[in-house]
Amino acid sequence: MHAVAALVLVAAADPFWNWSRIVGGPRLLRHTPGLRFAKVLGSGHEGGFGLKPSIDRHGVYAIFDGIDNATDFLDRSAVMQAYRDHASELCSVLLRPISSRGSWAGVAWPSAPHSVPPTASTTGPVAALTRGSIRLSRLLPFWSMAPAAQRAVESAPGCRLAVGLGEAPLLRQATFSIWDDSAAMSAYAQQGAHRLAVDAARQGSHFAESMFVRFVPERLQGSWRGRHFG
Repeated sequence: MHAVAALVLVAAADPFWNWSRIVGGPRLLRHTPGLRFAKVLGSGHEGGFGLKPSIDRHGVYAIFDGIDNATDFLDRSAVMQAYRDHASELCSVLLRPISSRGSWAGVAWPSAPHSVPPTASTTGPVAALTRGSIRLSRLLPFWSMAPAAQRAVESAPGCRLAVGLGEAPLLRQATFSIWDDSAAMSAYAQQGAHRLAVDAARQGSHFAESMFVRFVPERLQGSWRGRHFG
């Protein structure tokens, strides 16, 4: 099983095209060979974590039954070609899941063949996806932590990329990040606002449903927020 993440900044001339992708959602990917799961997510302003939505940024997240279908989607699909045609920035990542906890839309992903414990240390770059369906009663406490979390991740040593994403306004949120190594990611995760959010999720107080997935990024290319990857 392999995953694909694509982060898109749509050219200024195409804001309605950007919204058409978000509104169309996973239906736009439904005929993709080997596709097992997909989400098209909006983003916070300039790719951040705040309440203000972005009018020109969003993300695509998809799970495939193997690496061949995942790379075919990235390199040869009509969906990705359309993004290349309309984007002023596009960053894509081929991901191998190594640990997963929780569920997304009722789907719990199977363990990876070479899974590792969520707290295990791995060498080389790592990526993380966190997502949650926020309880109505916990909206204010959750969002009150967002500004501090964004400031912390943007200044965190070893963070190559971090983006706030949303499946639905206010209630269903996700973050995606890439780190130099697991030590850098763990150092950030164990402090400040992120630590409080993780503790709340484990106690079941903030989220009706949550998922935490860890990956090895096997290919990272393109650009995001002015930073180039290759």
